[in-house]
Amino acid sequence: MKFSRRNIFLFFSDLVIAALAMVGAHLLKYDSLGVRFGLEYWSKLIPVIWIVNQVVFVTLGLYRPLWRYANLRDILKIIVGIGLSQALILVVLNIINIRVPSSVLIIYSLLFMIGIAALRLAFRLRIDVYEELVGRKHKGKRALIAGAGQAGAIVVGEMLRDPNHRYYPVALVDDDLAKQAMELNGVPVRGRLKDIPALIGDYRVQEVIIAIPAIPRITVQSLVKTCKGLNIPLRIIPGISEIINGRVSVSQLREIRIEDLLGREPIHMDMNNIAHYLRGKRILVTGAGGSIGSEIVRQISRFDPELIIMMGRGENSIYEIEQEMHDFLPETPACAVIGDIRDRDFVDQLFDRLRPQVVFHAAAHKHVPLMESWPKEAVKNNIFGSFNVISACDRYNVERFVLISTDKAVNPTSIMGATKRVAEFIMQIYAKLRKSTVYTAVRFGNVLGSRGSVVPLFTKQIARGGPVTITHPDMTRYFMTIPEAVQLVIQAGSMAQGGEVFVLDMGEPVRIVDLAENMIRLSGYEPGKDIKVEVVGIRPGEKLYEELLTAEEGTNATRHSRIFVAKIPVEMDTELKAIKERLSVCLQHGDVNAILEYVEDSVIGGGDRIGKRTGTAEEQVAASGFLH
Repeated sequence: MKFSRRNIFLFFSDLVIAALAMVGAHLLKYDSLGVRFGLEYWSKLIPVIWIVNQVVFVTLGLYRPLWRYANLRDILKIIVGIGLSQALILVVLNIINIRVPSSVLIIYSLLFMIGIAALRLAFRLRIDVYEELVGRKHKGKRALIAGAGQAGAIVVGEMLRDPNHRYYPVALVDDDLAKQAMELNGVPVRGRLKDIPALIGDYRVQEVIIAIPAIPRITVQSLVKTCKGLNIPLRIIPGISEIINGRVSVSQLREIRIEDLLGREPIHMDMNNIAHYLRGKRILVTGAGGSIGSEIVRQISRFDPELIIMMGRGENSIYEIEQEMHDFLPETPACAVIGDIRDRDFVDQLFDRLRPQVVFHAAAHKHVPLMESWPKEAVKNNIFGSFNVISACDRYNVERFVLISTDKAVNPTSIMGATKRVAEFIMQIYAKLRKSTVYTAVRFGNVLGSRGSVVPLFTKQIARGGPVTITHPDMTRYFMTIPEAVQLVIQAGSMAQGGEVFVLDMGEPVRIVDLAENMIRLSGYEPGKDIKVEVVGIRPGEKLYEELLTAEEGTNATRHSRIFVAKIPVEMDTELKAIKERLSVCLQHGDVNAILEYVEDSVIGGGDRIGKRTGTAEEQVAASGFLH
């Protein structure tokens, strides 16, 4: 058992109480110690009662309970412990031939029980008085803190330092058994996470606060259900690293978000390798106004680049990331560029003028059903645009190129996925033909909160009162938060040798219906009762489940546990040559129809879908009254 300072104090105090109780028993029996009890008698008797008592007490766990919250079971443990120790003391005394009258032992037992009970009661009164005095100064809500580690200590400390803090900590819980005997700034660890329902009632808890970094998803889900059932608000602290680094404070407690339900082990980045390929470099981020592109800008700013070139087509989104950099990272050199990767002359001028050394290519059309209606736009942006950027990297001797790809490029059933697959092909062709630039791609699934993703859609539907629409009850998707996806993208970029398609470990796939129901609960409603979940059917181009690899690929491990390299089949060399021969002329001359036909026939398989899809788009244009 791990002893805290409080337990050490109790342990030695019990030794003193035992000795005084035995002396007191003799005084009450004989009115004086008398000459018949010599030094030899006491030198044997006292060590016996010390050793026997403490062995029994430690074995029974009598130093674990927090005596402020002692219950009948804890009191019974004391009675049993004293009774057992007296029986053992009699046995040991007989063995060493020390005769102690039974009446003395009975009196001793009573005195000892009164002494240790009084000591523990004093602990309880001390903490009660402390809380009464401190609690009067605090007008905040009574909070139960889940987590008694470093984060919990920071939370408790900040709450107690500020009498005007909106929370007042009354107890902590932690699943670590060694922490059950702890106190943090006078606030005790009361039990484990499973004890939260009982503690909420016992200690008039008004809110529960999670202070556990990288808390498992299933634990958060359980706490959400528990607190929702008890009508108790549940909040979570920011990341512990952010608190320690001073970027945020404990006062920025927030409600549970859907990404907290996808919690996993924190990502560890190889800072030395990352710094090596980014520090002092001119870095171009295409699609810098988007969800992924803007996060890449934020994270690479940590590595002291010479210049970050934030390029995008949408002026509002580029303006927003430019303002964010100006307001929060003014020391990072950055410039905003408005332009279109589909314009080859513009891309050439950009590379010629600013000479980027590292390129993160995040610009893409990504909305699957929308691209099914406008396939030529997907081809122009995802294929021709990528070709323009990749070929410019070759002409201007860029050191490293990273393509942001998608799980939808694996066995694609949609135009969006197929065009991203072709972009991977183009990257691999250049990686084999050109050795001056390191070309690579990183493939991952959905990111929570990105524009056009399911989470913002569900949020709007819940705000309207429902229904929340899902396409199929068995549909699953891989999910990551935007920051963790970008961290792995940047890490993969440092590991590239040329031509790899990196695959990120996305964890377990999530059922979309579970995601919808959890979001409804987090909004304070009951799925199916307050807000309905409605199945509307799979949309054009969508899969029931996504894949991160083709059946032929498989993966090789890398030095990072969350990043893998897709094994490219041997026949890929032949396939890339055929693709190069077929695509090269079309790409050079901008033949969108020919590329689209190739995508339909060779990548997806089903050329008859072109006319149907084009017809659908034309019907939409006609219905809108737009003439072209």
